[in-house]
Amino acid sequence: MIGNTKTDWGWPAKWLHWIGAILILLLLGHGWWMTHLAPRPDRLAHYAGHAGLGYDLLALLIIRQLWRWTHAVPELPAELATWERLSAKAGHYGLYLLMFASTLAGWALAGTFSTPLNKDAFGIPVPSILISKERATHQFFEHWHEYLSYALALLVVIHILAALRHHLIKHTDVLRRMWFGVKRLT
Repeated sequence: MIGNTKTDWGWPAKWLHWIGAILILLLLGHGWWMTHLAPRPDRLAHYAGHAGLGYDLLALLIIRQLWRWTHAVPELPAELATWERLSAKAGHYGLYLLMFASTLAGWALAGTFSTPLNKDAFGIPVPSILISKERATHQFFEHWHEYLSYALALLVVIHILAALRHHLIKHTDVLRRMWFGVKRLT
């Protein structure tokens, strides 16, 4: 099934979700590693690679958002309590907000290095949205990118735990319908 329905996600939505999830986990893990453990001489190369992958995530997020705006969004299971529905909606809005905010802060940060980080992971040039050699500007965007990324990491953990709760404890289709080739519960 290509398009989404009231009860299921189509394969494009599933692929966009899982590729995005993998990229986010890679970027969060790599971002923490490169700022805490990477050898100093290698850091610029790591920052460039991180920025490149971040640009590709941003492109994927835009495609994903366009898909979501132009296709049906499956309804939540009828048996969910009001607080679960509100939490799901708030959680998804929060995830999208933090994914975009973190990548945009990273994009701005990329233009504050002595050598701007302006290529995606495939070597495609990306225009800078900000160019500054001011240390204060660099620190501002560095801190905001870090804070937004930690907030995103926390919300990702909550999202995963909620999906597992629905699958393992509540036995709903919430996780199953975002996976490939798994039949709906009847």
